Amino acid sequence: MIRIDFDLGAGVRIRPLDLGDAEALFAVVDANRDRLRPWMPWEDSTRSPDDIRGFIERARASSTDAEGNGIWVDGELVGTMGMSIDTLANSAEIGYWIDGEHEGHGIVTRGCRRFIEEAFGAFGLHRVSLLTATSNHRSQAVAERLGMTREAVLREAERSPDGYHDMVVFSILEHEWAPA
Repeated sequence: MIRIDFDLGAGVRIRPLDLGDAEALFAVVDANRDRLRPWMPWEDSTRSPDDIRGFIERARASSTDAEGNGIWVDGELVGTMGMSIDTLANSAEIGYWIDGEHEGHGIVTRGCRRFIEEAFGAFGLHRVSLLTATSNHRSQAVAERLGMTREAVLREAERSPDGYHDMVVFSILEHEWAPA
């Protein structure tokens, strides 16, 4: 696992999750099930803090990914954000979710921006993508605010407890990125 620690200002921090964070993160997942269910295929199988611990352990086991990071606001764990890296393709994909009470405050956009800066800077990657369901307009707006290009729609590419979803692929290339 690539360890990151981003201070995004205004009390927002993204850092790796520890096993001790499993109870708090499970509580946030549990409180947001109705919001997560349509988009997150893992929601239905996340039934205990042990499931969260398994996620954290898998993220820590990766030598290439920057996954398994929590989003904290004023010291409160409110979601996760990470980046899976494909070293052969020299690319990455960003993923995230955030508690409903913290949605709409620019936290996810700022976090994604910081991950993209790291991807093209320290990691030396060429491409960063973000995939979202065609019906998830909030996540599509994040990609658009970041200047990402809408590339394609993958038909029924993601399965959630509610069925299959078409997924929109957004991406940005290193030469297109203009850091804030």
